[in-house]
Amino acid sequence: MTDRTSISAAASRIFPYVRHTPVLRAAIGDHSPVVLKLELLQHAGSFKPRGAFNRLLSVDRPTGAVIAASGGNHGAAVAYAAHSLGLSAEIFVPAATPAAKVARIASYGARVVQGGETYAEALVASRQRQTETGALEVHAYDHADVLAGQGTVGREFELDAPDLTHILVATGGGGLIGGVAAWYAGSATVVSVEPEGCPALHDALRAGKPVDAPVGGLAADSLGARRVGALMFPIAQRFVGQTVLVPDEAILATQRLFWDQFRLVVEPGGATAAAALLSNRFIPPPGARVGIVVCGANTDPAKVGG
Repeated sequence: MTDRTSISAAASRIFPYVRHTPVLRAAIGDHSPVVLKLELLQHAGSFKPRGAFNRLLSVDRPTGAVIAASGGNHGAAVAYAAHSLGLSAEIFVPAATPAAKVARIASYGARVVQGGETYAEALVASRQRQTETGALEVHAYDHADVLAGQGTVGREFELDAPDLTHILVATGGGGLIGGVAAWYAGSATVVSVEPEGCPALHDALRAGKPVDAPVGGLAADSLGARRVGALMFPIAQRFVGQTVLVPDEAILATQRLFWDQFRLVVEPGGATAAAALLSNRFIPPPGARVGIVVCGANTDPAKVGG
């Protein structure tokens, strides 16, 4: 199981390649103060390079290509990490992946293969290709090295805001929340926030195991995993204290709030965790000190300001 030891090792391993992103103390709706972890300022526009670099740096340097399936952000991260390490990359994304994310992936020199309706279909296609090429797969969330890399978000958050009692994290396949929950390990309450149209962890915890869930809505390109990862699920069972579902309207309103109040361009998935506060789907208990991971910025800025 991913734990504080493996996350600390990952932090040392990836230190030269990732940014220690800042925190911002601010109000979200009627809730003040909260502490925002601005992981949207990470290389490639999301937290994802942490897991990608840890995966690539934890094995003997591959001599050929690396390969990944992604809704967009993971693909950009793998492409960025591969380019930084002098490797080639091939990234499979669904047809619905926004043009801004496809362009970001291609900008790092990766070959982009676009097709299928969902991330799950892109994953199948990438694995078929991987059997042909022998490229090193970098899974978006269901790999121990990826989980440990994403857990460095939690490690940094605790270093910069050590008094937090509740951490709100947007959840798709579960790499980020799995890593963050493994770091806090019960010392703070980790809250999973998902769009109503992508309830993979919510449904899994209710069923007692990962199950197929619907995929749809505004944030499906970044949070639209059909089911959560097998490796993160036992971590979530132990250390995720609450799951919250938010409507697309709250996500859109939160995007606009980030722009109007902070001049931050935040993608729907990146706004999802804060949407739980803005919509009052999560109401902090008295005395709570709330932190929120703002996890991604890869969207068309023209669609944010309203």
